[in-house]
Amino acid sequence: MFGSTRELVRTLLAFMETRARLAAGEVEEQGLRLVEIALWIGCALFFFGLAIVFVSLLVVLAFWDANRVLAAALLAALYLGAGSVGVLLARARWRERPRFLAATLEELRKDRERAGPAP
Repeated sequence: MFGSTRELVRTLLAFMETRARLAAGEVEEQGLRLVEIALWIGCALFFFGLAIVFVSLLVVLAFWDANRVLAAALLAALYLGAGSVGVLLARARWRERPRFLAATLEELRKDRERAGPAP
């Protein structure tokens, strides 16, 4: 009798360990996704900062020869475009995120189904 109880406890502990490892893996994956999103946001902010500098130069140069204005306008447009792409990429990554601990919850649902109906 004690042998079967001991085996049941071992099985339950192994089950809990497996689920805990799965949950830990998902938490780590979500952390890496947040770091990636933060990097894209940082990239976007950097390029928007450069765009502000060039827009300021554009205002100063607006009163000079036409070629300088065109060059500053093109650079400002380039950096604004790069910043916009960074924001769009970060937003897309944010929207496609999976539900938190989705795989763990799915495994627990399957385990519940395998165990049979509740008494």
